Amino acid sequence: MTFSRSFKNILVTGGAGFIGSNFIRTILTKTEFSGRIINLDKLTYAGNAFSLNDVVEKFPERYVFRQGDICDKDLVAALFSEYKIDAVCHLAAESHVDRSIEGPEAFINTNIIGTFTLLDAARQYWDGNFDNKLFHHVSTDEVYGSLGEMGFFFEDTSYDPRSPYSASKASSDHLVMSYFHTYGLPVTMTNCSNNYGPYQFPEKLIPVMIEKMLEEKDLPVYGDGKNIRDWLFVEDHNTAVWAVMQDGTLGDTYNIGGENEWENIKLVHSLCEVVAVEIGKDKEYFKKLISFVKDRPGHDQRYAINCDKLKSELRWKQSVTFDEGLVQTVKWYLENRKWIDNIKSGEYLKWMELNYSDRKN
Repeated sequence: MTFSRSFKNILVTGGAGFIGSNFIRTILTKTEFSGRIINLDKLTYAGNAFSLNDVVEKFPERYVFRQGDICDKDLVAALFSEYKIDAVCHLAAESHVDRSIEGPEAFINTNIIGTFTLLDAARQYWDGNFDNKLFHHVSTDEVYGSLGEMGFFFEDTSYDPRSPYSASKASSDHLVMSYFHTYGLPVTMTNCSNNYGPYQFPEKLIPVMIEKMLEEKDLPVYGDGKNIRDWLFVEDHNTAVWAVMQDGTLGDTYNIGGENEWENIKLVHSLCEVVAVEIGKDKEYFKKLISFVKDRPGHDQRYAINCDKLKSELRWKQSVTFDEGLVQTVKWYLENRKWIDNIKSGEYLKWMELNYSDRKN
């Protein structure tokens, strides 16, 4: 198959995070890409270089890690020049709604100022030579606000963010499109639903619940548990992003969804059953731990994405059912306890200091 674009040096921001590490692994191991990936990650609490140990071993000449902040203008410009960047996959973001409510400043800095810094570095380095160049921006369905019982988010749905997190992502989306319209910067954008899968930091719903089950602690569910989310397996998200990067129409947005809506409480019940079966307990064993806690402020009722455009234009489709993806995810967390233990103990931060202190900028 012939694609519209091919790249030699892709700058991936936030590549040590959940989606980013999975994206890098997918591109290097499961696609025809033969170039080099430069991973720029600040290594905040949710960034874990351990997540790419296998990539470091398998692709020493094609994978480069640089620790740093996307808001650092000099560093970003230097990376474009040093590695001759011809594409950006911008994944770096503060992304936890609860944290944005408690402390919104980091979200404004990373998600807005950081995106601006990257856009302007690309504009200046490429300097109007946009042939076979691309700035791809990964965003979220949360910028669209909240749905009622019916309907879906489409690419042309009006933005209506409800939290500091979603507002900061909406702002970054508008910045990206402004660079396309004002400077002609070649951009594409995707807005995705809730991702799940391996290597997700244990603050999001599915890994939180798995860990609490294994510790036999209460399983806290916000409000009445009736909030609905569309769940997307992380590898499916990344194959969609790659399809857009290669063949998506410049200046266009593509929604990526799992077409897989679940009430939070029903998801937790299903997860309880999967974990119980995998560790040899009765299917109902963990359900007694479910508890309801005070709802968070501005908690959107329902998200649901229509991704017909992506499917029809780029021939993408999901590779797993939710049942299959959930079992795969649970098995990964059960089989990779060292990764979880390092997260909990902070050992990976010590490891990074020991191994990369001379590479910091």
